[in-house]
This record gives sequence, C-alpha cells and structure tokens, in this order.
Amino acid sequence: MARPLTPDNQTLNRPWTWQDGLIILALITLIFWIVNTAAKFTASYDPTITIQLSPSVLPSYTAQTLLRMLIAYIISLVFSVLYSYLAFYNRTAEKILLPLLDILQSIPVLSFLPGVVLALIAIFPGSRLGVELAAIILIYTGMAWNMTFSFYQSLISVPRELREVAKIYRLGWWQQVWTLDLPAGAIGLIWNSVMSVAGGWFFLMAIESFTIGEQTFTLPGLGSYLAEAANQQDYAALVYGLAVLISVIIVVDIVVWRPLIAWGEKFKIEMVEAESTPKSFVLDFLRRSPTLRAFHQTVFTPVWERLDNYLRPKGAQPMTTATPRRPSVPILPIVFFVFVAVVGWGAIASAVQMTTVSIRNWQLIGIGAVLTTVRVSVALILSLLWTVPVGVAIGRNPRAAQLLQPLVQIAASVPATALFPVLLLALANLGGGLEIGSVALMMLGTMWYILFNVIAGAQAIPTELFEAATIYQLSWWQRWRTVILPGIFPYLITGIITAVGGAWNSSIVSEYVEFQNQTEQTLGLGAIISEASVKADFPLLLAATVVMSLLVVLTNRFVWRPLYRLAETKYQLL
Repeated sequence: MARPLTPDNQTLNRPWTWQDGLIILALITLIFWIVNTAAKFTASYDPTITIQLSPSVLPSYTAQTLLRMLIAYIISLVFSVLYSYLAFYNRTAEKILLPLLDILQSIPVLSFLPGVVLALIAIFPGSRLGVELAAIILIYTGMAWNMTFSFYQSLISVPRELREVAKIYRLGWWQQVWTLDLPAGAIGLIWNSVMSVAGGWFFLMAIESFTIGEQTFTLPGLGSYLAEAANQQDYAALVYGLAVLISVIIVVDIVVWRPLIAWGEKFKIEMVEAESTPKSFVLDFLRRSPTLRAFHQTVFTPVWERLDNYLRPKGAQPMTTATPRRPSVPILPIVFFVFVAVVGWGAIASAVQMTTVSIRNWQLIGIGAVLTTVRVSVALILSLLWTVPVGVAIGRNPRAAQLLQPLVQIAASVPATALFPVLLLALANLGGGLEIGSVALMMLGTMWYILFNVIAGAQAIPTELFEAATIYQLSWWQRWRTVILPGIFPYLITGIITAVGGAWNSSIVSEYVEFQNQTEQTLGLGAIISEASVKADFPLLLAATVVMSLLVVLTNRFVWRPLYRLAETKYQLL
C-alpha cells in the first residue's frame, strides 16, 4: 500500500547528504566510462552506407525510422512506469532513484553518443546492429525522462482520500495499478508521450547521421535523408523529406494520439460532466466496431478476468513454521562496497584525465558555461511567456485543441536542424547571427515540454471548479489566480524541469552548426562539447560534459525540486 504523502517521508527537499555526493561521483564515473570507451575505440566499422536523395527511397527510410522510434518508445514507456512505481512505493529506492533521474536526464544526448555508439560497435564489430542499437538507445534517452517525471508527479498527486479508500477496501497492488495509479497518470502520460515522440524527431538528424573524429556513422532513415539533403543544399529533397515527416506526424496524430487523448478524458477527477470533450472519429469507429466488440467479449475479457483472479489477493495465508534461509554472506553491504569502489575509481580516473585539459580550455569551459546558462534562461523565459496561455487555451477548449494540437505537434516534431539553415540566413540578413539563432533553436528544444505539460494540466482541472468560478462571477484574473495557475502548477514544474534539460541538450546543436560546408559556432558549453566530439578531444569532452551535467543537477536540486515539492504539497487535489 502506498505511503501517505506527509512532509516526513518526502525526499524531494531533503538536506544535502553524503548520498547526493556519492551519486554525483557516480555521474562523473558514468561520463568517464562513456568518453573513455570512445577514446579507446579500435573496432572496425564499414561506413559504406550511402544516403540517396531520390524520393523513391523515402518509404523505406521512413519505415526504418518509425521502427526505431516505436521500439524506443515502448522501452521508454515500460521504463517510466516501472521506475516511477519503484521510486514512489519504496522509500529506500526513492532516495537513490530521484537524484539518479536528475543525473540521467542531465547528461546531453549528444555526449552519450560517442561512447554508446563506439561501445556497441565494439561489441558487434563489422555489423550495422551496433549502430542500430545505439540509435534506439539514444532516441530512448530523449524520450524517457519527461514521461518518468510526469508519471511520478501523477502518483504523488493522487488525493489522500483515494489512497485511504484503497486501503479500507484492501485492494491488492494489481487492483491499485489499474483502478488508481494508471488512471491518475493517464492524461499526463499521454501528453508527455506526444512530447517524447516529438523529441525523438527533434534529434533524429543528429542520431541517424553523425561524425566522431574521422569516422562518419550513418543509418538509412528519414533523419539521415534530411541531414544529407541539408548538407548538399538540395532544397527539393529537403522539401520532400519534410513533407513526408509532416505527413507521418499527421497520420500518427489522427490514428494514435487523438484517440488516446479522447479516451483519457474518462480518467479526469470531476463531479460535473464537461460540456465539450475531445473527439476522435477513430475512437468512435473502434467503439462501434462489431468485430472488435466480439474480440473484446470472447478473447480479451476472459483473459483479463483470469489474470485479475490470479493476481488478486487471496486473503490471509496460514502461518507456516518454515523460515526463509538467510544468506550466510551479507549481500547488500558487499554490493554497496563494490559500488563505492567503482565510483571512487571512476572519479579518480576522471580527475586524472581532466588534469590534461589546459588552463585555457578550462577558462573557455567556465565562460561557455556562463554564456550557455544565460541563453538557457532567456529561452526558458521566452517559452513561458507564450506556452502557458496557449497551453491553457488548448487544454480547456476542445475545439481549439482539435485545430491547434496537430499544428503544435508538427512544429514540435520537425527537426529544428533541418530548418536552421533558413533561420541562419534570415538572422544573417538582420544582423543577428548565431548569438540570437542559438537562443531560437534552444526554444525549439525547450518550449514544447512546457506546452504539452500545461495542456495536460489544464485538461486535468475538474470542470466543477470552472462551474464554481462562473457562479461566483470571478474575473479572468481571479480565475487564473485561484483556479488555472494552481491547477496547472504541478504539471508546469514538471515541464520546466524537463525543458531545462532539453535546452541544455539543444545547446549542443544550436551553438555549433555546420552550414554550407562551413562551421558556424558561438562561444558556449554546447559548442565546446560539439567541437570536442568532432575533433575526438576526449579529455575536453569529458570536462565539458561533467560541467554541463553538474549545472543541470544542481539547478534541479536547489531551484526546481523545492518548487516540485511545493506543487505536490500545496497544489494538489485533496
């Protein structure tokens, strides 16, 4: 049974402890392992794949990309649910998993790329399988974190009364999952799934076609097609690729996301039925289909009932005299000792390797960290100014959602690097350059996390609260202050946490751009990481990645986590 949400057992705002320091050292060790693997790469790889720009190859390339995205999404969904459950129901695990989640989402996707790719190529030498697995893993790392944050936030926001009812009726874990936990997180999980898939598209070009040192790794797919079209300045092929991408997004929205969003309305906690709700003709068709109804009655329902009966609590079991055997060797202390030893070794090895970084480069890392922090802050503020009102409008107006949701999803899914050449040309004509362009590209990697979470939060606000606001004739400002902002606050903080990580990730592709056979860059931490990866300067890559990850972790720990706890304790339905 879930623990009650009281300040005594909340760990989101706990004082700094030695466990936090150990986890930060584990972060440094993980980054060191990734970078060190890339530095010692000796396996062979056959880079003979040539990306064709003929429109006839687009169906095959699109199918391969969709398969990678589907596999990565399934892995992300399973990971998000299991990770959130373990962190919520196990207090010991919570103390490790929540800071670890900060660490995992803080490491930039493109800093993962060299070590993960080269390690898998070493495991599968001479085969494309290693690069395929690496692409799936990297897409997964761009999808999983915001889904996990969202579902965990949903678990801690379940009203206490519902937890008490589940306890009174002695619901087993299986019944709690399907009747309480998953329904509570359905709306946020659906909208963050939309965002996760859009985030996968965002980094697609960088994942399916990239250069490490003197080697280029390419996979046939829609992302590599767009990257090749941009590199060759074949604008006709770029238009073909973007047209196919937009078409795929629209079809997926109609067939998958709209039905799920309409279906998720049933899980809202409200006493008054909403006047208008999201509609989906695909969902209506499925509900009216005689074939699916027959399948549900003859196959799904019997299987579900058997599974439910099997997992349902069987009542009190008779006591037995047999006692479980205790292991003669203390397993947990040994595992902890090994973990500390590995982390200590990794931290020392990382420090030794980073001592080879020159003072000049450390100065550049420090200046770049300050400049990138400023750009991230500006991108976050500009994103908040428009995403909050637009997200509330979409979430509270189903008609507006029907019209704007596909447009927003398309805008969020189009890889910004495919449009960046046009943006750079426009900024060059206006005299802005990459200093302004990098902020614009960061916004493209930041604002969607906030927008989709605000939409989910606005949809989750009970209709009766708006009915009460109408009865009491509250002004628009009073509605925002007393109903809307408190209602979306937990979702907004979740969106901001993931958006900041997305902005730091985007800095890698926004501060260092290859354009018209030239490299455009502006001083920043993201540019340092990109240049170090291209030049295979692994000590510099390690140092810059460690600094970026620590900045994200410390910001989450001291800024966003206290706000996250405020959201769960003050702004939840009681």
